[in-house]
Amino acid sequence: MDLFSRTWTDLLTAVGDLADDDFARPSGCAGWLVRDLVCHLVIDAQDVLITLVTPADTEPTRDAVTYWTIDDHRPGEDDPLAALTVRLAAAYEDPGLLRFHLDDVGSAAGRAARLVDPALRVGTRDEVLTAGDYLDAYVLEWTLHHLDLIACLPEAPRPSAEGLGRARELLESIAGAAFPAALRDTDALLLGTGRRAPGAAERATLGEMTDRLPVVLG
Repeated sequence: MDLFSRTWTDLLTAVGDLADDDFARPSGCAGWLVRDLVCHLVIDAQDVLITLVTPADTEPTRDAVTYWTIDDHRPGEDDPLAALTVRLAAAYEDPGLLRFHLDDVGSAAGRAARLVDPALRVGTRDEVLTAGDYLDAYVLEWTLHHLDLIACLPEAPRPSAEGLGRARELLESIAGAAFPAALRDTDALLLGTGRRAPGAAERATLGEMTDRLPVVLG
């Protein structure tokens, strides 16, 4: 629960520190500008709010690891939600409005996460999780998107070591294999999710695991 709050706060702070010109830079999400990614974060924050006020009375069907599925394709321009996100982001025009909207909805999502009982069962995507597991799953989401946000902003604040470490643990559990210890957490996350292709030395370090990558999360 605490790590969810810290990683989310770090991400909101990083967005809040962006200059207007930064919103037109490429992000680490293929085909998306930073403004598109920030718009996606608004939608994510809304999802968190909706889920935390959607109690369920049945046993959990997922946990922080099984919440994620491995997709067999990457979202592209033919993905309706991705296309909608890009159109919504462009409609803001003024980056300040997008920044304000994320701060407004994102702060509410952060407060809801701090107030919720971790044992509460909540429903989302036709599945049931405890609120604690749901928020733990989002540590991976926030950390990956923080890396996406700063992909072309080398001076921007980086995700915390704790967030990177937990995100790596979750991704390894989803993939069913541990990354070599020689790989830094950031590299494991970028290579593991296909955000960056491995170089020759990294392919040698990954060994047989190279054939299992990338892990495309759905």
